[in-house]
Amino acid sequence: MTRVASIPMQRTLFDAIQRSQQKLTQTQLQLATGKKAQTYADLGTEAVRTLSARSLLARQEAHGTVAKRLDTTLAIQDANISSIESAAESMRVEILRAIGTGQSAGLQETVDAAFQQVRAALNANEGGIPLFAGSQTGANPFKPEKLSDLLGLPIADAFSNDNVRASARVAEGLDVEFGVLASDLGQKLMEGFRTLAEIAPIDHTVSAADTAKLSEAMQQIEEGLSSIRSINAENGRKQAQIETLGTRAEDRAILLKDLIGRNEDADLTEVASELTQRRTVLEASYSVFSQLSGLSLLRFLN
Repeated sequence: MTRVASIPMQRTLFDAIQRSQQKLTQTQLQLATGKKAQTYADLGTEAVRTLSARSLLARQEAHGTVAKRLDTTLAIQDANISSIESAAESMRVEILRAIGTGQSAGLQETVDAAFQQVRAALNANEGGIPLFAGSQTGANPFKPEKLSDLLGLPIADAFSNDNVRASARVAEGLDVEFGVLASDLGQKLMEGFRTLAEIAPIDHTVSAADTAKLSEAMQQIEEGLSSIRSINAENGRKQAQIETLGTRAEDRAILLKDLIGRNEDADLTEVASELTQRRTVLEASYSVFSQLSGLSLLRFLN
């Protein structure tokens, strides 16, 4: 005798409906988030590769951020070093003119202005932190406030910076030392300023003694300029290096993002099509379940 039992069929169909609902929910989440899976566990064998790529991406982005910040710092250093060089060169030209003509009209004003310009550049800061102070960031690295303060002062005592040079990690295993010290920039130059302070105020007519002092000061200033230009050239070389490393970090980050995207990101066109199919299947399951629920033994016997 054949038995008629609708309850087991209903349970089987109900389980199938639940599975269809779960699949539809997953597809809706993919469409809403744009991701293939909501957890790394759901990525299966690609999970380890994706996590590794994300770790590498975080490091590359950190290196890129450091490179951009460092590039800004080097540019500010370049501007201030160039300002020192410009002031010293203008003063050197005026001293040479005074020696050649024997007249020093306007030379004292040029020297005073150059001193203040150099002082301001040596004490320049970035975000309130002195650029050329080493690790002694609590005070300005160059202490004299006016030209006469250099009289009788040992040049080493004019600077309060230490010998700690800042460095930054801009690539895997690569640290770049970028710190410049005020004493490196200004020591020779300040010897020239001190020599000029010893004959100030400079009269309009230059005496033989003044000429000798001006010649000594010019030699000291030229030595200082040579040192400053060397430091500025090294600063420019590091700027070019940092720019290259920053570009490489950005390129690597793009490649890693593409790799992560291929593993994590869903194809929205495919997801939309799948959503339509799963919705149709679920609606069909509802229809069959509804029809099955309406069956009864009495209707079957009839």
